[in-house]
Amino acid sequence: MIKRIFISADHGMAIIYFLQSDVVPTLLKAGVEVVVLTDDETKDKIAQRFAQPGLIFEGLRLKQANDYAKKVQPRLQWLLAYLRRVGGSRRINTEAMDSHIWEVWAENSWKFRLGIWIPSALMILLLRNFRWARRLLVRMQNRFTPTPGLYSDLLDKYQPDMVIASTPGWRLDRYLLRESAKRGIPNMTVIVGWDNSSSYNISGADVQWATCWSELQKEEMVLGSDWNPERVHVGGIPSYDGYFRKQWLLPRDEYFKLHGLDPKRKLISYASSFVHFAPNFPNIEALAKLVSSDSLAEPSQLLIRLHPSHFQDKPKIFAEERARVFELEKKYPHVHVVQPVALGGSLGYYGGEDMDEKSSMLAYSDVFVTVYSTMVVEAAVHDTPIVAAVIDSPNGWNHPKKFSLSLKEIGDWPTHKRFRDAKAGRVAANEDELREALNLYLKDRTIDSVQRRKFIEDEITFTDAGSGKRTAEFILQVLNSQNRPR
Repeated sequence: MIKRIFISADHGMAIIYFLQSDVVPTLLKAGVEVVVLTDDETKDKIAQRFAQPGLIFEGLRLKQANDYAKKVQPRLQWLLAYLRRVGGSRRINTEAMDSHIWEVWAENSWKFRLGIWIPSALMILLLRNFRWARRLLVRMQNRFTPTPGLYSDLLDKYQPDMVIASTPGWRLDRYLLRESAKRGIPNMTVIVGWDNSSSYNISGADVQWATCWSELQKEEMVLGSDWNPERVHVGGIPSYDGYFRKQWLLPRDEYFKLHGLDPKRKLISYASSFVHFAPNFPNIEALAKLVSSDSLAEPSQLLIRLHPSHFQDKPKIFAEERARVFELEKKYPHVHVVQPVALGGSLGYYGGEDMDEKSSMLAYSDVFVTVYSTMVVEAAVHDTPIVAAVIDSPNGWNHPKKFSLSLKEIGDWPTHKRFRDAKAGRVAANEDELREALNLYLKDRTIDSVQRRKFIEDEITFTDAGSGKRTAEFILQVLNSQNRPR
């Protein structure tokens, strides 16, 4: 009998992880039928792009799931999700979770603080210190499973042997995972993001298996949210296999022509990051001034990659920063802006449509600059020198309802701290430090190369372009060990 797997791909990073890697092709080659549930608005477009025998696409019904979250005891569901986000064990670095606690405090009214935030502080203390409290939270969440189920017809139609999601119920995939778990269908999560296991913690459903990037992530899952270590697999990150194969890399002259870059000038690239907590404009403006002056060791140019959040309608401060960046492009010579490509629907600008753009930018940059973005890992894969720029705006976002966090204070977040401890790049807190770091690498890009190599070995484990197959083989191993009658 043919085995069948449901895959929930509710985010563009999941599209890359499953469909732009060897994961799904390896499953199909093994004779497994794969049903990918993804954004309803873009489902047909994705199906057309990745169509092959044995691969089926269905809508993930995110609108209905969101309606359920907002209409059925919405305050309690929100509170449970909030506690899940910040309630990981104190046995791991909690800096990222702590920042979210204060973000919620700052962006809500005193009525909310007194009625919700302060009482929840006691619950957070229990969750941080006691495993039984974290297990209780998972059970409490399970009661919120739509009846009739959102996916009952699909589960009846396909009768999957396993359900896999790109989170353990941290997003709206929680409803699919809860409904399938109630039916006794084995399930699994894959970790698609570098900081996922430290920024989000307690599962939103009963999830049995997991595969992650590294022993570092596994430790965060085992110690932070009580995963059974025997059920957490270290498979690397399939999304990066294409980087190692150079399959997305455009020819250098073609890439430079695409953005009107000068092939005789050094290329400094900047990837906007951490936009939800702080403006990136001070970093970008400092870089624009430096490449347009004579203060760098080599004649240079700047390529700025905007963040997906810059294209959100609310709050408008993100769009306002985007407009200021485009004004810089007009004001200064040798400054260019590149936008992430939008897939559409709820996937927005995270659709993985521009892996050739990202790979080429990272490969051809003489120095890569960002705010501790996941792209520091991707830059290290390309052995490109890295600078973490943390130049603060004096008043943060300067918006009464928007929480701001100093970029200088985020260096102890788990992934940020590991980058710094690994000495895989330099950190610049002001324009002088930024100039010094840029000049260091412009003179010799091999500086810190050994540390960059060690950094990626620690963070992604495998550099052999085989993580997709390795992950799929683990999925097949678990799938074949289950004897579930249909």
